[in-house]
Amino acid sequence: MTKTTTTKKTKPTTVRAKSSQNKTTPKPIKKLPPRPLAFEVLDLVSKQRTKAKKIEVLKTYEDISLKVILIWNFDESVQSVLPPGDVPYSGYDDQNTYSGTLSTKITEEVRRMHETGSFSLGTSDKQGHTTIRRESKHFYHFVQGGNPGMNMIRRETMFINILEGLHPLEAEIVTLCKDKRLGEVYKITKDVVAEAYPDIQWGNRG
Repeated sequence: MTKTTTTKKTKPTTVRAKSSQNKTTPKPIKKLPPRPLAFEVLDLVSKQRTKAKKIEVLKTYEDISLKVILIWNFDESVQSVLPPGDVPYSGYDDQNTYSGTLSTKITEEVRRMHETGSFSLGTSDKQGHTTIRRESKHFYHFVQGGNPGMNMIRRETMFINILEGLHPLEAEIVTLCKDKRLGEVYKITKDVVAEAYPDIQWGNRG
């Protein structure tokens, strides 16, 4: 008796082409409103995961007022002549109803914004706040060598008046820069700023 053998058929192997869908497209950076507030730009910088993206945000929203506060914060030759620490703050619309510190006021203001869903940003701000963009021209009064002839009481009064007119988160930025503490709240470094704005000359500003 002859033994028959059967040949097992094998399925042809197919090479799957790599789907282009597996490639992740870089997520575009969020677009801010025209003439954004400083805290909007810095918040967007903080949300970027790479140095390159942080630099891209700073380049996209480059403004002289933004450079002013970043120099104030990161240039060691720029020293504030204002007292360190928190400052009295009452806010734009309720000078007669609140007295306390900026930190306490900001917490209350931000909580209120969350409750009402109103984050008056950029040119859409209808609350009458002033901005860092507008007030930065006065910041030289608050650093060494800026206006040495100004009386300290007048200087501090001017500083508080500016803070009270600013959006709460803009006011926070100014006080952080005063004490060179911006990096404690926003994820930004001098290295990132220097690469984004190579035109900034660091040092010898005192």
